[in-house]
Amino acid sequence: MRTQVAIVGAGPAGLMLAHLLKLGGVDSVVIERRGRDHVERRVRAGVLEHPTVELLREAGVADRLDREGMPHHGISLRFDGADHRIALTDLTGKSITVYGQQEVVKDLIAARVGAGEPLLFDVSDVVVDAAAPLVTFTDADGTPQRLECDFVAGCDGSHGVCAGRVEATVHAHDYPFAWLGVLAKAPPSHSELIYAYHDRGFALHSMRTPEITRLYLQVAPDERIEDWPDARIWDELGRRLAADGFTLATGPILEKGITTMRSVVTEPMRQDRLFLAGDAAHIVPPTGAKGMNLAIADVWVLAEALGAYFREGRTDLLDAYSDTCLRRVWRAEHFSWWMTSMLHRAPDADEFQRRLQLAQLRYVATSEAAATSLAENYVGLPLQRHG
Repeated sequence: MRTQVAIVGAGPAGLMLAHLLKLGGVDSVVIERRGRDHVERRVRAGVLEHPTVELLREAGVADRLDREGMPHHGISLRFDGADHRIALTDLTGKSITVYGQQEVVKDLIAARVGAGEPLLFDVSDVVVDAAAPLVTFTDADGTPQRLECDFVAGCDGSHGVCAGRVEATVHAHDYPFAWLGVLAKAPPSHSELIYAYHDRGFALHSMRTPEITRLYLQVAPDERIEDWPDARIWDELGRRLAADGFTLATGPILEKGITTMRSVVTEPMRQDRLFLAGDAAHIVPPTGAKGMNLAIADVWVLAEALGAYFREGRTDLLDAYSDTCLRRVWRAEHFSWWMTSMLHRAPDADEFQRRLQLAQLRYVATSEAAATSLAENYVGLPLQRHG
């Protein structure tokens, strides 16, 4: 097999890169170790930044997003038993859209399959040679394959094979808490996302559709999901999300799990002709809703750089890829850390630290300048566009 770009991983990063490359006349092959059904069903992020939505529209894969996505013009910071709305659109002129990551993946897979472009699921034994470059793997039928290419895009996440092929400095920070997340068959209890600061710990009210709610609780990293029956989850959500005039809608819990929280940045995001994108290169705590959006931003930069190489023989954008992406990554890392630090109760926090958190929350809620800074970061900074 021979292609211009071998893409390892069929998540949002890999699929979006393949789509952007096709629009630019660049051939690619996408391989994925999971099956299509698994990839289309795994529930991950659900908040799309304004630049992400605009890029999906420009790329022609936003028809269903525009029909079913839920635009939001603000978020609520809930503390002191009341909501304090951050008016995203009033402050920035932009909005966010709630649309599940798995739905973006479904749309991109449909576009890829519909165009008859190579997309191989259920592969195994993937080995990447960054210098050759070359990817070998075993396909779904058990046949060994050798994929020769000009470049490899490592879009296979933090546990994939590509990250380990890059000689890099890995900056990592572990947070002393985790998120217990549930997907519930219950209508949203509020029209917008609620970020709740509470003495018992952080809670988040989000949604995926008008009938499905996504909710999170701060828990200890060593908590066991078996210790959280549904009744206990709803009771704790009710305590932490309590506010005057607010009623929490409940219903059957469809999924639940515990996720530890980390910040990771890999520098550089390149080794020879292997380029990392998305979670293969960086991880952010989910508080800032940046993970999938950063992945889309990475591949926008990479697609532009690869297009310039194949059309004009330019290497300058490829050489600048890591630095270009990392400027946005570190900004998002800081914002996500800031949101996390402001809203979560650290297990060793004393009363002084609690007062500092409340002072910060009250400042953001009452200062237009502070609220604008939060809003500007939350809706997404403009994508880096080259001339």
